Amino acid sequence: MAPKFEWWAKGNNRKGTPVVVKMENPNNWSMVELESPSEQDFLVEGRREKSRNKNARQLTWVLLLKAHRAAGCLTSLGSALIALGTAVRRRIAAGRTDTGISSSSTTAIAKSKPRFLYSCLKVFLLLSLMLLAFETAAYFKGWHFETPKLQLPYGFLDWVYTHWVLLRVGYLAPPLQFLANACIVLFLIQSLDRLILCLGCFWIRFNKIKPVPKTVISDLETGENGCFLPMVLVQIPMCNEKEVYQQSIAAVCNLDWPKTKILIQVLDDSDDPITQSLIKEEVHKWQKGGARIVYRHRVNREGYKAGNLKSAMNCSYVKDYEFVAIFDADFQPLPDFLKKTIPHFKDNEELGLVQARWSFVNKEENLLTRLQNINLAFHFEVEQQVNSVFLNFFGFNGTAGVWRIKALEDSGGWLERTTVEDMDIAVRAHLHGWKFIFLNDVECICELPESYEAYRKQQHRWHSGPMQLFRLCLPAVIKSKISIGKKFNLIFLFFLLRKLILPFYSFTLFCIILPMTMFVPEAELPAWVVCYIPATMSFLNILPAPKSFPFIVPYLLFENTMSVTKFNAMVSGLFQLGSAYEWVVTKKSGRSSEGDLAALVENEGGKKMKHQRGASAPAPETEAEKKAQKKNNKKKKKHNRIYMKELSLAFLLLTAATRSLLSAQGIHFYFLLFQGISFLLVGLDLIGEQVE
Repeated sequence: MAPKFEWWAKGNNRKGTPVVVKMENPNNWSMVELESPSEQDFLVEGRREKSRNKNARQLTWVLLLKAHRAAGCLTSLGSALIALGTAVRRRIAAGRTDTGISSSSTTAIAKSKPRFLYSCLKVFLLLSLMLLAFETAAYFKGWHFETPKLQLPYGFLDWVYTHWVLLRVGYLAPPLQFLANACIVLFLIQSLDRLILCLGCFWIRFNKIKPVPKTVISDLETGENGCFLPMVLVQIPMCNEKEVYQQSIAAVCNLDWPKTKILIQVLDDSDDPITQSLIKEEVHKWQKGGARIVYRHRVNREGYKAGNLKSAMNCSYVKDYEFVAIFDADFQPLPDFLKKTIPHFKDNEELGLVQARWSFVNKEENLLTRLQNINLAFHFEVEQQVNSVFLNFFGFNGTAGVWRIKALEDSGGWLERTTVEDMDIAVRAHLHGWKFIFLNDVECICELPESYEAYRKQQHRWHSGPMQLFRLCLPAVIKSKISIGKKFNLIFLFFLLRKLILPFYSFTLFCIILPMTMFVPEAELPAWVVCYIPATMSFLNILPAPKSFPFIVPYLLFENTMSVTKFNAMVSGLFQLGSAYEWVVTKKSGRSSEGDLAALVENEGGKKMKHQRGASAPAPETEAEKKAQKKNNKKKKKHNRIYMKELSLAFLLLTAATRSLLSAQGIHFYFLLFQGISFLLVGLDLIGEQVE
């Protein structure tokens, strides 16, 4: 630039228009005409020169920083791949499969039942591998796959391939296409139901519809201003859950309600003597602090949770109470929980249940908990809220709810006939005319399963139980006096569409029919079925949890992966197979929120017990706790497992993806590839909690 300045300085008597050429890079330059410069322009231009030099240095540093970050990402990616390979090698070397996972009460039944689904998947896999080899050989020999262009060559292998194509066209493609079309119809119906639910949720938000109680509790001690302060029974059923018992008991004992009008029952079904003693000592600790709390233990765990609740309701003092609040062992209600739920019952004699929403303390712990949070956010925000506002009926979630005891008694009480006692009592109460309210703005803290094994068992129970219940309550629904519209909603929407059809078409369409159409190309699945509608439905599902949008693709793939477990559970419940009656308590980790830990620290600083969430009063380590610690130290290490059904489907889908390359089916190939990888990761237990 210096020569340019000198030319202008010496060229005061020159005529013409000065020109400045700006060049950012060799391919990007511009020419600007300027008026004759003045002395002030020289000063400004000097400052610009310094600014350009400074900006150039800054740009260099930015580029170096980005290069350093890119190198760091590549290093991290390499480390991740090495860690993944190590984990896979460790899983295979350990050789622990899901065939050894079964509870002691159902081991004999499980062993006696043939592994029919797994056997079918192995047959499909072997058949697909044979067909892939056959089709690959035919492809390289130049044979046409299309029937109209089929030519009859000579030779034995040529004759076999020709008749295989004719068999495909005449006998395999028609039934496969018919089954595919049937699943597509079911898929569209279920998608329409999902869309209507979302529109209902948008309508509720747009009009700001929410249940409003007729009274507000202000003064608990004096009961002035017409406060509605009925007698409330609080139940905490638990079984061998020593990781979370302190949090739940402390949270319930800190509920803001008059002490003379509340009684807490700790219903312990634990068969571990050390866990029993720990829970009993915790109850005694709170009794000494002035809380009205009792400890109950059953020797026989008959009926599981339903039997536990039924036994507690048979106590003679229950007749003195009007309402019962139920919290599972990992739930931590806020102190104002009863103040926000109980007022809805005043002057509303038809109301039988008030259900609160769940919130999760570990929703960002790993990929598995993030995906669960998407599902449950949609369940509460959309399904429960819409059904509550428009139908006054929804499935009781089993916890974080308040029942009118009269509604429980009128509906027949708790029954042990299924593993979904919460849905059972809700359906029977609905048939007796009781109404339900869901409070989306009242939350109760709890945990999500962090390991795939725990989540898999939970989902099996949640999807086999409804089919058991459907078989048992269908005659009662048909004979009930409720309206035809409510019967249609209960039978078709609540049970068939959302509990039976959804897992059926998810598994059949995307895990069986789609890979089979790669080997029988005469039967086709449109691209909008494979890609566009599933993506749209995933987008709708993820709306209640907007922070989870980056996980929309993993969510879509994981939902299809879980369809194996859900389909297996649905079939076992519908046909009353042995695993349908298996009840395994979901494993908890005992995590607390940051607010809980802060409250605990604050409580340690003073001797006075304050209202807090999920933190019990500090006490010196008891003898039972020391024994439990020693026992934990002696326990065997946890291990991740290999899940054979998921692995079989992974290889089936990857084989079909390879076959789709021969037909140049782009969308189908990518879907099968990524879905196969998803099954592979789940089959090797690489999602969720990882054990070192």
